[in-house]
Amino acid sequence: MSININRREFGLLSSASTVGIGLPWSVSVAEEQDFEFRYILASCMYGYTDIRKIIPEVKKIHATAIDIWPKVHGNQREQLDEMGEENFAKLLSEHDIQLGCITQYRLGPFGLQNEMRLARRLGCSTIVSSGKGPPNLKGSELKKAVGGFIEKLKPHLAVAEEMGVTVAIENHESNLIESPDSMKWLVELRPSNHLAVALAPYHLPQNEKLISELIRSLEGGIAMFYAWQHGMGCHKKLPKEQELLQMPGRGKLDFTPILSALRDIKYDGWTEVFMHPVPRGIPVLETTDAVTAEINRSRQYLSERVEAI
Repeated sequence: MSININRREFGLLSSASTVGIGLPWSVSVAEEQDFEFRYILASCMYGYTDIRKIIPEVKKIHATAIDIWPKVHGNQREQLDEMGEENFAKLLSEHDIQLGCITQYRLGPFGLQNEMRLARRLGCSTIVSSGKGPPNLKGSELKKAVGGFIEKLKPHLAVAEEMGVTVAIENHESNLIESPDSMKWLVELRPSNHLAVALAPYHLPQNEKLISELIRSLEGGIAMFYAWQHGMGCHKKLPKEQELLQMPGRGKLDFTPILSALRDIKYDGWTEVFMHPVPRGIPVLETTDAVTAEINRSRQYLSERVEAI
């Protein structure tokens, strides 16, 4: 089919292209420029600090929500029980933030139903847990094991759907859901979008290309992204400057291609600037202000990397 236009009409169309009217390229550019992270603050970054002192820090890191952790990493989940749901909800409301996530490794993926109901009552959309099962499987054996894990999880996913909660499985070491392939199978075989991945670069080979390609392969299947690298690890006591190498912008991992991949898939899940201290349960740094400042330092690094893409 041919379309005849005169010189004036051609000129108008050309002018429209310069201001981006109706052209896919301009829409794409605008979307990329509008890419922003949905930051969430991990309560365990402050150790066992009173939740009342942590909540005011959420907006200071440009976050809109808090992720509460139980012992041993933090104890804010236990603090919720102590103060009661009504008082906790009131605290959130006073500071105009939401409960975005409950992290629950201790309960495991098959013990979350009561947490899902709690999440529903408090308006929380995400619960992070681990993928229980034998580690280091490969090939067809891995696919079969992931399929079996999902089958066992189905009754719990039914409750998650009813409660409007997404169960995000972290790729944690020494678990079934650990390797890139295990995450790919989890997303490919999942029966519901209420099952997703909580992606932790720390637990992957520190290879920017591998992590970026994995992110693209998991498009639509990531609910939590931990801005977290391996650095020198988090299991042995190290001088603080070495421990902090887990934070974005401090260690060797270049987050630029990783952030580019997140932008390309239009990632809109939670992003959590993260690390583990040694021992667990202590704040990342000595004071609340210092922890917040360190998170903001990493957040600034991420912002600069996004701008550089």
